[in-house]
Amino acid sequence: MRFFDFSISARDGATSARRGTLDTLHGPVETPVFMPVGTRATVKGVTTPQLADIGAQVVLANAYHLFLRPGHDLIAEAGGLHPFMNWDRAVLTDSGGFQIFSLADTLSLDDDGVRFRSIVDGIWHSWTPEENMAVQMALGADIAMALDVCPPYSAEEREVAGAVRRSAAWAARCKAAHHRENQALFGIVQGGLYPHLRAESVERTVEIGFPGYGIGGYSVGESHEAMLESLEQVTAALPVDCPRYLMGVGTPTSMLRAIGLGVDMFDCVLPTRTARTGTALSSTGRMNLKNARYARDLSPLDPACPCPTCTGYTRAYLRHLVVMKEMLGSILLSIHNLAFLLDLMERARTAIEEDRFGRFLEEWLSGPGADDY
Repeated sequence: MRFFDFSISARDGATSARRGTLDTLHGPVETPVFMPVGTRATVKGVTTPQLADIGAQVVLANAYHLFLRPGHDLIAEAGGLHPFMNWDRAVLTDSGGFQIFSLADTLSLDDDGVRFRSIVDGIWHSWTPEENMAVQMALGADIAMALDVCPPYSAEEREVAGAVRRSAAWAARCKAAHHRENQALFGIVQGGLYPHLRAESVERTVEIGFPGYGIGGYSVGESHEAMLESLEQVTAALPVDCPRYLMGVGTPTSMLRAIGLGVDMFDCVLPTRTARTGTALSSTGRMNLKNARYARDLSPLDPACPCPTCTGYTRAYLRHLVVMKEMLGSILLSIHNLAFLLDLMERARTAIEEDRFGRFLEEWLSGPGADDY
């Protein structure tokens, strides 16, 4: 059995949407797929059995944060992320590049690698692409991401061009250093909103050759329409037989429109982060449970949702938990928000199988919740 493969089983006739399967060492992953973010080897407020119950297929963890605490050596000693976090389905580790480069005032960068100050204790660390691969191989995820340079949205063209060049050079070094046979390594495309730099990044990264491709540098401040216009160019240029992973994007409308452009994989902290502020995602848009209108509302959170939160608790009770700042409120809303997005992906997969995703997308865009996302 191959430890990683990707096959496409259906295509939508009206869009570029496709339905596929990622075969990993820890089971198949049906695409399009949303991946809950478990940055520190935990999806905040949700146990791994609960994740499995609501249909999560992959959990994302972050090499930067796990390198700092508890340390990749400890996780390797435990047998890798899967036994360490009690999760027997697929895991993807992000390289941590985005987190490092978001701390621009505490890093130095050159062609060899990046030097950064720990957010935990202030100690300086240095990472080359080779060292980043060593960390991710020790973590033992099914999919690892190449270390790349993610410039901010405000970056000028010259800086973005440099990031494209350096990301490609680092991607080649990551591939050369990566030798864990049961782990797939994905390359990452950068380039900001500059069409020629996106095209160059695709060409450079595809030339190196990876079994899958991340698309980074979006959802960092640009408009929704600008992102989609640029994304269409990128997806059209990437290999058709490889999975395409739009990194850090996870609002319902963005995901559905990106699926229509041929994207297969998504991740985002949105569902759990908004849950901790008392906000629920729903078929009619975002719901702020702090709102007094829900104080005596004994109906389900979202009558269209079959998740444990919606079938077991009322809006009034959930509002009570949120207002009183009880941790159970964040937990129940996190479960619901994740279940909502996972169910949306399941419905998208079914629509593609039945060659009606174009209609499914139109119905969503004309529905009551589309503009709220």
